[in-house]
Amino acid sequence: MDLLPDIWRQEYWLPPGVTWRDVEQLAESDRPRPHDLLVALPLALGFVALRYVFERFFAPPMGRCLGVKKRLQVTAAPSPKLEVFYSQRSRQPTQSDIVSLMSLCGKTQRQIERWFRLRRNQDRPCQTKKFGEAAWRFFFYLTAFMSGLACLVVRPWFWDLRECWRRYPFQPMERAHYWYYMLELGFYGSLLLRISVDIKRKDFKEQVIHHLATIFLLSFSYCANYIRIGTLVMLLHDSSDILLESAKMFNYGTGWRKTCDTLFVVFAVAFLVTRLVIFPSKIIHTTLVLSMEAFEPFFGYYFFNVLLMVLQVLHIFWAGLILRMVYKFLKGKLEKDERSDEESEIEEDDKGGEENMDQDEDYCLEKSKNTLNSQLSMLTNNCVLNNLTNHRASVADRMRKAQ
Repeated sequence: MDLLPDIWRQEYWLPPGVTWRDVEQLAESDRPRPHDLLVALPLALGFVALRYVFERFFAPPMGRCLGVKKRLQVTAAPSPKLEVFYSQRSRQPTQSDIVSLMSLCGKTQRQIERWFRLRRNQDRPCQTKKFGEAAWRFFFYLTAFMSGLACLVVRPWFWDLRECWRRYPFQPMERAHYWYYMLELGFYGSLLLRISVDIKRKDFKEQVIHHLATIFLLSFSYCANYIRIGTLVMLLHDSSDILLESAKMFNYGTGWRKTCDTLFVVFAVAFLVTRLVIFPSKIIHTTLVLSMEAFEPFFGYYFFNVLLMVLQVLHIFWAGLILRMVYKFLKGKLEKDERSDEESEIEEDDKGGEENMDQDEDYCLEKSKNTLNSQLSMLTNNCVLNNLTNHRASVADRMRKAQ
């Protein structure tokens, strides 16, 4: 019962020598209050509903304009026993599993391998789903970035980072910054709510860590009145995310390869500059060093910087993926996002197997077709010879009778 009051001890949230009573000197509408964060919960649900409407009614016509095509799927034949194995044990059966399934289902090895190949393809997200997800994020990041830039570019701390800590923590909160925080919190909350149904990519775990770290970072910085530096962090992240999602949108379309490549190059440069240069040299340096000009270290100082370090580690991880993509791009071998869903890799293997199988089937089909044609040709020749023989015989009979 005493744990909750201990969480709000002023030593955790405020610099040494400052109490909650001191902070209450600000007007109630000018200071952040912890229960304000509850607004983010209905906002997250609202974003989920809004995203459903967007992906249902707005994304499809946009996708058609960019030439996004829905992949035709060949569904696997119903097989309850194979379906149980697929859903409960493994999507990739081993050779021993295939042997046991052959005796269990009465199918050949080739039939079982083909069934699993088709079944995996059924679970792959289609291009229209990928496009809808990218388009939704693009429009949010674009709106958030433009709104954030409009309300920050006229503020002194946008140009002079020392202003982030001037008179801290007695800094009045502006209403625009309040809604900037709540909308970003609601958006990342909606991503967590939808994470089980969204497309799972290679960096799924890193994405979960990123969303959780972002939510903790925003929540803590709001309660501790780190709002000035928090708005700069959000603005910096949204700037490169716009380019990423727009590049993905054009990548899912057809006939936009040059546009996609250009956007990818711009995104790679923007990401590396903002996340590996500006973020550590400006943001983290500000929170670690410049903040010490205004107050002495306390728990909130360490906790906030640890969360920023977690984000920086994730930035380095994603920078590695991006550099791999850049390397492949320069070699002319870039065909997909390094973060693309894992099943797409399986599909590449399956595609090769499918092509080999199709080639075998085509060869067998062509061979039987040639055999059939030769048999028909022989049959036709025999019929023609028989007709000629019968005709000659009838002519000879008529000539004998005439004589």
